[in-house]
Amino acid sequence: MNMNGAQAVLECLKSEGVDLLFGYPGGVVLRLYDEIYKMNFPHILTGHEQGAVHAADGYARATGKVGVVIATSGPGAANLITGIATANMDSIPLVCITGQVASPAIGKDSFQEVDVFGITTPITKHNYLVKSVEDIPRIFKEAFYIARTGRPGPVAIDIAADVFNSQIDFEYPRTVELRGYKVSSDGDSKEIKAVVEAIENSKRPLIFFGGGVTSSGTSNDIRKIIERLGIPSTCTLMGIGCVDSSTEGFLGFAGMHGSYGANMAIQNCDLLLCIGMRFSDRVTGRVAEFAPKAKIVHFEIDPAEVNKNVVVDMKVMGDLKWSLPILRSKLESSGIDFQKRFSPWLKESIEISRVHPFSYKIEGVSIKPGALIRKISDLSDENTIIATDVGQHQMWAAQFFSAHNPRQFITSGGLGTMGFGLPAAMGAKLAQPKKKVILITGDGSIMMNIQELATIADHDIDLKIVVVHNFILGMVGQWQRLFYNHHYSQSILKGKRDFVKIAEAMGIRGIRLETIADLESQLPDALNSDGSILIDCIVPEEENVLPMVPGGKRLDQMVLS
Repeated sequence: MNMNGAQAVLECLKSEGVDLLFGYPGGVVLRLYDEIYKMNFPHILTGHEQGAVHAADGYARATGKVGVVIATSGPGAANLITGIATANMDSIPLVCITGQVASPAIGKDSFQEVDVFGITTPITKHNYLVKSVEDIPRIFKEAFYIARTGRPGPVAIDIAADVFNSQIDFEYPRTVELRGYKVSSDGDSKEIKAVVEAIENSKRPLIFFGGGVTSSGTSNDIRKIIERLGIPSTCTLMGIGCVDSSTEGFLGFAGMHGSYGANMAIQNCDLLLCIGMRFSDRVTGRVAEFAPKAKIVHFEIDPAEVNKNVVVDMKVMGDLKWSLPILRSKLESSGIDFQKRFSPWLKESIEISRVHPFSYKIEGVSIKPGALIRKISDLSDENTIIATDVGQHQMWAAQFFSAHNPRQFITSGGLGTMGFGLPAAMGAKLAQPKKKVILITGDGSIMMNIQELATIADHDIDLKIVVVHNFILGMVGQWQRLFYNHHYSQSILKGKRDFVKIAEAMGIRGIRLETIADLESQLPDALNSDGSILIDCIVPEEENVLPMVPGGKRLDQMVLS
C-alpha cells in the first residue's frame, strides 16, 4: 500500500496497538500532525513537551503498555530529555518520536537542530536516526520490541523532516531480527534449585522485591511464595503495591526513608532474596555493611545489574515470569513445613517493626502530612491510583498510603524528577479512566509543570490533586535543617502562591484545607466529587520525614526523631 512517511509512522503505531499519543506540534512534524488530523488518531496536546513525555510515562506505568510521545526538532526534542531519563532509570517502556531537520541540513547547525541521537544515547535503551522512509516499518517494529521486552525502557526515534513526505510501499514486518539483542527469558533451573536449598538451610530469610516484579507481572507469584514460606518481606520504592500492605510480615518499603522494621530485618536476616531490584544507593545505605549477616541472592534479567552495586552470593538470571513460577513450584512441592520453621523469625520481625512504626504527632489544629496521607489512604480502595511528585510528600505517601496492588503507586524513583507527578497522573487517568487517580504533590514540585492544569481542564480529565503546601522545598529544607545549621539557602517558598486561584484560572475547582477540622469535613467530599479538583493543604514548615538513614550510614543507623 503506497503512502507517505507520516502515514507510515501512524500505521506502525496502529499495528502496535497504540491507542493514545501525547505530544506537541512544531515545524518539522507538521506533516505527521496533518496525518494525525486526517486519521483522527487520539492525541493529547500538553502544555509542554516535558509534560507530554511524563504523561506517556504515567500511561505506561498504569498499564504496562508502551507509552508514545511526539515532539518537534530542536527545543521540542530537548524538552523530552528529562522525561526520557526518568523512564530509563525506572525501566519504563516508551517510544519517543522526534522530528529532525531535513537530511541535507543535518549537521550544519540548521534552524532548530540538535543532535537527538547523540543526546539520547546514554538515556535510552536504544535510539535511531531515520533518514530513509524505507526504514520506518523495520525501525518501529524493532523499537516497540526493544521497549517492551527484556528489561523495559525508552527508545528514541529521530526522523528527518523529508522522510515524512517521502513515499513508501508500506508493509509492516511480522517478525524482528536484531543482531546483538537476543531476549532470553529462560535461565538455568539449577540456579533456582540452589536457591531452594539455601532457603531450606536458612533460619531468617527475607524477601526483598522491586519494580521488576511490577514490570514482569509476577506479583501473584511473589505473594504465593511469601504465603508458602511464612516469612517477612520488604520492597523498594518501585515495588510498592506488589504485595498487599496488609500482608502479615510485610514491613513496608526499605532504605533511606524506609521503615525501621524493614531496615532492621535486612541487617539481621541470614538469607536475603532480592527479586527484580537493583540495589540503589537509596536502598543499601553503606554498601560495605549492607545485610552483613546474609547470603544474598539476586533474581535479575539484566546481567549488567548483577554485582554492580552489591556483590551477591547467588544469582538467578532470567525473566521473573520464568524463574518465579519454578521457585514457587519447587517450594510448594517441598515436604518442609516452612511456616512452622520460620514462625519465630516472622514474629520477631513483626515485633521489631512495631517498636518504631511510621508515625506523626498531632500538635494543635495544624494538618500533619502523615495524617493527610493516612486520611487519603482510608478514603481510597484497591481501584485508586496514587501518583506523586518528588520530595518529602513522596516519602510521606510511600510511608502512610496502604497500597494493595501493583501499578497503584506511581512515582519517579531512580531519577527523582520534580514536575513528574501532575502529567504522570494525567497519563495514568487517561490510561485507566474507570479508576480514581489522586496526585500527591508539593508546592515546589507542582510549579515545574503546572501548565498541565490547563491540559486537564481542556480534556475534562477527572483528577484529584492534593498539594502538600509547606512553603519550602521540603526535602532540601530538611537537609539544610539537619546538616547545614538551618541555612535555608534558596529553599523558602514564601511568595504569594495561591494554588486555588491558579487552578481556577486554568479551569479547575480549588479548595484550601488549613486545620484538622477542614481535613475531616472537606477532604472526603473533595475526593469523591465529580470532575477535577485541586486541594491545597497547608502543613507545618519544619516537619521532617523520618526515619532517615543519613548518607554513608548503615541501614540500622537511622535517625528516628
